[in-house]
Amino acid sequence: MKFHALTLFPEMIEQGLKPGIIGRAVEKGLISLNTVNIREYTRDRHGKVDDYPYGGGAGMLMQAQPVYDAWRAAVGDRKPRTIYLTPQGRPFSQSMARELAKEEELVLLCGHYEGIDQRVLEEIVTDYVSAGDYVLTGGELPAMVMIDAIARLVPGVLGNEDSAEEESFHNDLLEYPQYTRPEVWHGKRVPEVLLSGNHGKVSEWRLEQSKERTAGFRPDLYEKYREKQRLILRLSKDKRNNIHIMESLARGKGEILYHQGGDLLVQDRASSVCMLTAEKAESAGRLAEMLPEGTRWVIVSQDFVRELFADKGCGLFGSCSQYLYTNKVFLPVRYKEIRRLTEEDTPYVTAHYAHDTEEYVRERVRAGVMYGAFSGERQIGFIGIHTEGSMGLLYVEEEFRRRGVAEALEAFCANRLLEKGFTPYGHIMEGNTPSEHLQEKLGFYRASRCVYWMSIT
Repeated sequence: MKFHALTLFPEMIEQGLKPGIIGRAVEKGLISLNTVNIREYTRDRHGKVDDYPYGGGAGMLMQAQPVYDAWRAAVGDRKPRTIYLTPQGRPFSQSMARELAKEEELVLLCGHYEGIDQRVLEEIVTDYVSAGDYVLTGGELPAMVMIDAIARLVPGVLGNEDSAEEESFHNDLLEYPQYTRPEVWHGKRVPEVLLSGNHGKVSEWRLEQSKERTAGFRPDLYEKYREKQRLILRLSKDKRNNIHIMESLARGKGEILYHQGGDLLVQDRASSVCMLTAEKAESAGRLAEMLPEGTRWVIVSQDFVRELFADKGCGLFGSCSQYLYTNKVFLPVRYKEIRRLTEEDTPYVTAHYAHDTEEYVRERVRAGVMYGAFSGERQIGFIGIHTEGSMGLLYVEEEFRRRGVAEALEAFCANRLLEKGFTPYGHIMEGNTPSEHLQEKLGFYRASRCVYWMSIT
């Protein structure tokens, strides 16, 4: 991901972000940071970039020309998303950070003085964003905050697949309290449950602590969490057919865009995939009109909804059977040479899996959710978790098939989800009989309705 910061003080941003995780991510090439000194693009021989505002008033305004030329030098003929840091903008939030982390390139414009000439803002800015309801001397500090919050969501930056997930605001809950050595400090003991070694009890305690903290400090977030829990409970009455929606909500990735009665539209934040159910064709049509701009995929499991989207010119990418594992018991993994893949393993995956782009595979590897089977030093297969949460990307080399490798890979992947309290599920393309038999052998249940992946053109 590329960040461009247009500023009068490039050294402030560079020195502020160079130490620590963000600096290491730049060194590894996971992100790039280009600071552009606006003053270098003024045509004034004295390096002046500001002037008095027309109509009078206190202070000075940054001129349009140096800002525009600095922007054009950074982006060339491209038109990336350009953010102006201003108290008048939309408040920055974790959900906005997730949204912006999907961009390949971002420009952050740091204002100074009393602002920037409105004409250049209209020319180049796509988003007005605020760091809070207060006024600062410049946009550099908000820019650094945004870069840090966005960059840490880029796969590979944190180096730990769990770090970006189990954080403040995960699943609309604040983070639980944490403790380290010594066990007793100033007469205060670490809670006994954290010393028990019982991971199930620890998870339960942490969830209760998160709920208690959120209810006390952020009742607005807590009500959002409760709304999702109520919806998950309602969907659980038909769990096998609704598991894809339930898991998106339960994993903290799904946002409820509309819900009334049996009409539901949920967007999975990580993938921008939309999932919907409707009571009748008329309401399905209304939901279709609510799809966010840029939506590429919609998952539906009702025939009349599929037909409605087809009538609107949307293509049917795949008709799938939905399988889910509802047992909480870990599956046996009988083939032991399985490990999480690294970027060095990406070429093997892309060479043997043609259904997705190399960019998508690399993102899944960086996210830490691709696992490979090996025979000594030789890789012989892999499996992964798709962005929207389903298990997939399964492949085993021909000479190693019928030896239990695929079964072990799927069991290994399912166990990783069970460790986090998730329900493993997958979508099997219609006609893939060997994969269907594999699901049944592992104890996965098949939903009664097909799942349709619709491509939005």
